[in-house]
Amino acid sequence: MKLHKESTGTIIVASVLFVIIAALSVYFLEMWALLILIPILIIYGLVFWFFRVPTRDILDHVENVIAPVDGKVVMIKEVEEDEFLKEKCIQVSIFMSPLNVHICRFPVSGKVIYKKYHPGKYLVAWHEKSSTENERTSIAVESATNHKILFRQIAGYVARRIVFYCNEGDVAKAGHEFGFIKFGSRMDVFLPLDTEIICKIGDKTKGGIDVIAKMKA
Repeated sequence: MKLHKESTGTIIVASVLFVIIAALSVYFLEMWALLILIPILIIYGLVFWFFRVPTRDILDHVENVIAPVDGKVVMIKEVEEDEFLKEKCIQVSIFMSPLNVHICRFPVSGKVIYKKYHPGKYLVAWHEKSSTENERTSIAVESATNHKILFRQIAGYVARRIVFYCNEGDVAKAGHEFGFIKFGSRMDVFLPLDTEIICKIGDKTKGGIDVIAKMKA
């Protein structure tokens, strides 16, 4: 299994803690050590599972809006986006549990025209106000269909680290990685009002693969 580059520090810390706990358990508990080691081993395995990088065949997309993350669609709503777009949009929000792949991908192809990091709170990621009050990164792309699309990485109650690799002027390719969020969170995508929304609330998405909307050319 291939692991994401963001896993290095976390896995080193988890490995050291696992060895220490295992040694202390065997020394002090002897035959009862398994009562501690089994659940700790499961947690240790979940750390590796969280940072997995699945192999996916990413296609080229022009009009399609691709799911930026693995997760569950929790909101489809008309909102006023007042940070960059300054207009009414359709907001599609996808919540990621700690068991989902947490690679963040461009939802559309085009050019990165805006990026801004916002410090903030750590409300639970499915809370509606988390989109504007939590720690987050906003990124906008001018798409190949000449639309401006904004999307946000949002930290949640558990997620405390947002990583992003793109800069203004970079080429965005739908389905390809631009960042990572550690341990649960959500992604919001803000689309033009005339966008055809294909997904619905409750849908499970596979980042880089599933089409969630289609924009007019």
